[in-house]
Amino acid sequence: MPTRLQDEIKQTKPFSSLEEEAALSIERTAAVVGHRIAEMLRPYNVTATQYNVLRILRGAGERGLCRHEVRDRLIAQVPDVTRLLDRMEDAGLVERERDETDRRLVNTRITRAGLRLLDELDAPITEFQRRELGHLSREKLRTLIDLLAEARNRA
Repeated sequence: MPTRLQDEIKQTKPFSSLEEEAALSIERTAAVVGHRIAEMLRPYNVTATQYNVLRILRGAGERGLCRHEVRDRLIAQVPDVTRLLDRMEDAGLVERERDETDRRLVNTRITRAGLRLLDELDAPITEFQRRELGHLSREKLRTLIDLLAEARNRA
């Protein structure tokens, strides 16, 4: 039987509502899974957000994306995408180029090093996801996905 959130966080008083318990459970689950993925990514010298950016840019292809497009596609919002991309460029994972027709736009593309890193991470990430969520049936996973989407769409 799964550990109750109340026991997990050593809360002695009952939650004030089911909505409170559900919201805190979502936050706790995201924190636990986020910590585990950060630990898994640490040996590769990349954060979960940087990994997310690399996946976004791999999907964007040769054209790349401007900073705002990257920001809008991130799983977790970050306060300063420019600095994030600066650090990734310094690490050789992305490259940026000013648009020739509109000098205000700067396109960001994934580099060969970034693609190699993703190639190296694809299998470990898939295994991580299987390890974390593979115990749930396909039906339960679909229900979880749908319930979380419904909660996000209302927020």
